[in-house]
Amino acid sequence: MNLLPLYTYLLPFFGAIIGMLTVYFVRPRKPITFKLILAFSGAFLLGITLFHLMPEIFSDNAIKAGPWVMTGLLLQMLLEYLSQGAEHGHSHSKENARPPWLILTSLGLHALIEGLPLSTNNELLLGLFIHKIPIGMVVFFLIWETRVAKTTKLGILFLFAIMSPLGSVLNDSIWYFSALQLQITGIVVGMLLHIATTILFESNQGHAFNFGKLMTILIGFGVSYLL
Repeated sequence: MNLLPLYTYLLPFFGAIIGMLTVYFVRPRKPITFKLILAFSGAFLLGITLFHLMPEIFSDNAIKAGPWVMTGLLLQMLLEYLSQGAEHGHSHSKENARPPWLILTSLGLHALIEGLPLSTNNELLLGLFIHKIPIGMVVFFLIWETRVAKTTKLGILFLFAIMSPLGSVLNDSIWYFSALQLQITGIVVGMLLHIATTILFESNQGHAFNFGKLMTILIGFGVSYLL
């Protein structure tokens, strides 16, 4: 399945925008809706990683993929320490507070890195489009109730939305990134493994794993397998 190069830049951007607009217009009151979206995105990301990305990087004998995947896992652990888990749905917004710059910087760096291999991975591109929807919702929650001008809020939200497309632009523009494409993909695989498994484990917190979540996760796995 070959997607037009323009989609590489548009899909992650619009995924984040869809999440932000959903919160702005719908203002979902029931957390179960958000949790189901998050569970689907986690299952979809994990399926994309296991069915498509890992076979690709481990089948190439030119590199040892294991250390790169482990680097991605450790990097994601550091980023989540800084972001307080916002990548997998934790929101820490406080009314009348200033923007949480450390959390936003961590989320932005995460988005930039995961955008690097998008132009060569259509399955990852679709996976991140789905994943950006709940993350866009979380970022909106983090920003919208803060005590800054509306233009500043919109600027921050727009900047976050373009981070993954910016990663794709950097990857396509700088030859050094292209030469390390498999290594970068390995790092992103490690990051996604950590995020996706954390989302799925947290959806089972308190052993309240209901039928709706189970079906949502199975659908996410199924769709990712069929790509």
